[in-house]
Amino acid sequence: MAFVLIGVLLIALRLGGWVQFHQDAFWAWAIVLSPFALAVIWWWFADETGLTQKKAMDALDAKKAARRAQLMEGLGQHNPGAKKKR
Repeated sequence: MAFVLIGVLLIALRLGGWVQFHQDAFWAWAIVLSPFALAVIWWWFADETGLTQKKAMDALDAKKAARRAQLMEGLGQHNPGAKKKR
């Protein structure tokens, strides 16, 4: 997401005329649009390595653990794994 934000910022700077990157028009736009290419490469890498799916599964596991803790506390079992003292 950071690459996309940087790309949008560079386009705004380029079109606004605040920054001149290079005299040659092709290389100027290549520099401005390069963060979008990097974003595509990053998204491809994250999908291929399973990073995106792993983050989604971790978030789902955290929600499940929080829901279970809330239900156990509602049942009066504050520490379900702890042994009772006699």
